[in-house]
Formats: sequence, C-alpha cells, structure tokens
Amino acid sequence: MARRSLSSLAVLVFIALAAIAVLLTRQPPMNSAPKLLTDPFLQLPTETSVRVVWFTEFPGTEHTVAYGEGLNRTASATTTLLSRTREDHKSHIEDAPVEPTRRKIWRHEAEVTGLTSGIRVSYRVTSRQEDGQAASSEQFSLAPLPPPETPLKILLTSDHQLKPMTTANLQKVGETVGQVDGVFFAGDLVNVADRASEWFDDKRGGAFFPSLQGYATYALEQEGVKTSYSGAPLIQSAPLFTAIGNHDVMGRFSTESSLSAQFSDAIPRSVAKQLYSPPQSQQKEWLKNHSFNTDTYNEMFTLPQSNTGGENYYAVTFGNVRLIVLYATNIWRTPSLESDARGKYREAEADLPEPKKWGYGQHIFEPLHRGSTQYRWLEAELNSPEFQQAKYKVVMFHHPPHSLGSNVVPPYTDPVQKIDRDAENNTTAVRYEYPQAKDYIIRDVVPLLESAGVQLVFYGHSHLWNRFVSASGMHFLETSNVGNTYGAFVEDKQRQVPTGYEAEYVATGNPNGLEPIVPNLEPLRGEDHHPLPYLASNEITVFSILDTGTGLVSSYYFDTRSPSSEVVKFDEFSCLTN
Repeated sequence: MARRSLSSLAVLVFIALAAIAVLLTRQPPMNSAPKLLTDPFLQLPTETSVRVVWFTEFPGTEHTVAYGEGLNRTASATTTLLSRTREDHKSHIEDAPVEPTRRKIWRHEAEVTGLTSGIRVSYRVTSRQEDGQAASSEQFSLAPLPPPETPLKILLTSDHQLKPMTTANLQKVGETVGQVDGVFFAGDLVNVADRASEWFDDKRGGAFFPSLQGYATYALEQEGVKTSYSGAPLIQSAPLFTAIGNHDVMGRFSTESSLSAQFSDAIPRSVAKQLYSPPQSQQKEWLKNHSFNTDTYNEMFTLPQSNTGGENYYAVTFGNVRLIVLYATNIWRTPSLESDARGKYREAEADLPEPKKWGYGQHIFEPLHRGSTQYRWLEAELNSPEFQQAKYKVVMFHHPPHSLGSNVVPPYTDPVQKIDRDAENNTTAVRYEYPQAKDYIIRDVVPLLESAGVQLVFYGHSHLWNRFVSASGMHFLETSNVGNTYGAFVEDKQRQVPTGYEAEYVATGNPNGLEPIVPNLEPLRGEDHHPLPYLASNEITVFSILDTGTGLVSSYYFDTRSPSSEVVKFDEFSCLTN
C-alpha cells in the first residue's frame, strides 16, 4: 500500500509540474516585449482633428500618438476596457476555452488636433506597459476632414465576416486603387461580434483588422492551389464609417452557451419585457442581456452621432458627400420549414410549450417605419442644409431594398405571429407572416429618399453584386460579394419560401419591382453566353469605388482562380444622373 501511495504521489507531482510548465509557456514573462494588438486606424475626422484608435492586451501606463513634422507633437490617449469580448470552443485561437471566457482587450483613443485641412501629416502610436517597455507602430499618415471639392476615392464594401475571399478582395483594392480616402462599410463586419479573435487574430488569417490593415495571412485555396493574401493597409490612413448589420448584433447573454448560439438567440425587447420581470433600477442593461445588444460594435468604433440614435444611425459630411447611415437590419432566421426549424416562418415543434425558446421570427432590431423615432430623424436630416447643399447624397444601410439575393425575402416588416391551438388550448403551431404591403423600406423609406434627391443607396447582406435604377434615377447598389455567396435567385434557382401562407413570397428575381442593370463594361456571361445582370460567385470577388472627382461608381472583379490575372473593371455609372 505504501509503495502504491508513493507511486500515486509521484504521478500527481509530475502532473502538477507539467501543468505549471504549460502555464509558463502560455504566459510570457512580465518583462517580455509588449506588442500592439492592431495597427492604429482613423475615426471621426473634423475640420481640424481626427481620432486615432488602437488596441492592446495590456492596460499599460501611457498611450500616445506622435504626429506632425518630425513627429514633434504628442496627443495622449484615453483607455477603455472592452466589456463583452470573449472566446469559446469555436474560437480559432490556440488553447480555445471550452466555455465562453472573458478576453481582456484595451482600446486606446487619442484626438489629434491642430490639423490643417487638405494637409496630411505623419503619425505613430506608442503604448507603454507597466514595466516601462513600449511598443510602437510604424509611421502612417492622417488628415482632418477633406475640403468639399477634394476628389476622393471611397471604398464601398460590406459583409467581410472572415469569408474566404475577403483578404484577396482588399489586397486587390490596394493594388488597383492605392490608398483610398475613406471606407464606407455597409454592415456585417464579423460573424459573431463578441468573439474577440474574429476582430483581431483568428488563426485562419482573415480577421477584421488585419485584413483592412494589410497584415492578414489568409491562404485561399482555389482549384487545388493555395495563394496567400494579406489584405491592404487602408484604414491606418483613411477614416472608416460603418453601418450595423445583423452579424454586428448579439442576442441573449449567457455564461454557458456558445457565442454563436448567443448571437442567434436575439428576441425583441418587447417580448423580453413580457417573458421576464426586469428590475426597475437596472432595466436598460437587464433588457439588453435578455434581448439583444450592439455593445461590442459600439465600443470598437467612434462614429458620428445623431441626437436620437447615437452611433447606431447618423449623418456625416465627408468632402462633398453627405452620408446618411441607417440602422436597418433584422435577425437572420433560416427559411427552412422542417419541424426542428426556429426560422423565418415558424417555430420548432419541440419549442412550442416554452415561449422563452421561441425565435419570434425575423424581427427588426430598430424601428424604421413611418412615424418611428429613426424615421422622424431621417426626415429631419433630409431637410437639413448639410444634406440639401451636398453634391453627393448617399444613404447606406445593411438590408437590401432591391436584390436578386436570398435576404430580400420576406419583406422588411414586423412578423405577424399566427398561433394554432388544440381543444385543450395547447399550442400546436406558431407561424410568421410578412405582409408585402408593409415592407417598411419599400413603403416608407425609399419614397422619402426619392423625394429628397438621394443619388445612391448602398447596402449589402445577400453576398452578391447587383444594381438597380428607379424611374427617378436613384441608384441602388449591393456590392457584398467579397467572400462566399448564397447565389442569385433567377430562372430555375428559387428561394426557399412557404406555400399556403396568407402572404405570397417571391421565389425568383427582385420582389420589389425593379429590373437589375446589366454591367455596362465587361459583364460575366452565363452558359448561354448572355451577359448576367449580377455577380454571385465563390471564386470571383468584387469591390466598388466611389470617385467624387468624377462622380463615377466603378465596380471591379478579380478571379481568385487565376492569382496572376488582372483586376477587371466591369461596371461604371455616374451618381450625378439623379
């Protein structure tokens, strides 16, 4: 017995020493050289200033921006700890935790002031940790708001979501256009907003910041050949303006379920109030935790603010562009009608006895219908001098008003719940209808934009390229084929829609009336050699550039199956025709 006890003790000691060794290898010593988690990027330019933002995994004691001639001026940063960034077993990192685990990330933001309009200056950021050691970025350039008549090249992009072609797409932007002057991003920045690695260091190589800052390492495999792409250094020297997409919203908070499950577990705030009893003293925070939130998205960026929507919807003048950004997105649900589907059109049969498990259809996060707070703000903005005097009037949001893609169906409206019960009042089915006549974007928003003279409506969500023009000449552009695509629903390819419902849903084409425009330079062609009015491909990626010097919006494609091939400009139109 004594020998067995000694043997067991030796084993335990060995295991303990091994565990300590593992911990030591995972945790660098306190005097190790610090590293920045990202390069700096630019936010919220004014006529004489711009914000510089970057991230670290240590709180540090001093964070500064050196800028100007000889980097002789200094701005100190304010540091905040991100409140909801976590990792879990689905995170693509070394030693991913089993349960959702807090990952501490610090955000640093400095306002660089005293700038002169039209003049770029060099800058570099430095973060110093507690032991006195410091990490610095390379030198980049910054500038305040460009003067109104400055010709600008603005990247129009969306739906990155760490998709396979994103880094190739952005690398080709840099190679084709060079340094852009701004980035308009129409939502779905990552897949799961609270998963930190998707923003910073997903080991597959295509995280959000590395791709837009040119140090990604994504190995894209096409037809058996792998090619590595790095993205492009765009946002270190150009301000980023974003809209909220459905993937930028998190659902009900949990310490146990996966981050992906939490993302898809959003319910309407009105339902949360009915299902639970929020304490009056903590009602706002409590409701967010039991319905949905955009906290990580809001904490990542410093965007212009509206008086009613904060950073979630806003307007800004950038050069001679007046950009209006709307919060127009809803939860994505599967179109499946199978019995286990918590979907767009039904609840799963197993969940019927428990309303807390229901998904409540494809519900809208922020009201946009006529008379809502956001709609009234939009009316006021469209009547403002800043909007009316702008040369270019652009509106950006996530959900498509016109599209050949999957996500334009069902209509953008509040789901109408239909509950079937048996003789004992047991719930036997829950269905959701979406009346076509109550599509808030088509019924309420688009006519408002038309009457105000908006020239370009830019959006994403369905992962393809297509464009449309209304009778008044307003342009609609969906340019979100940066990664994978779900296809264009034309001819024999039909969306999955229910039959026998009160509402009829369009299975093919654009359900909202406009015909797609065939690209006017180099359209792709179908098997019948006819030009296609869309680009929906898992091998060919698209980006679009608004050039305010010419008023042209140019769209380019790159065939990733041929890494040495040229980028092709396949479509171009003028924003000044409206």
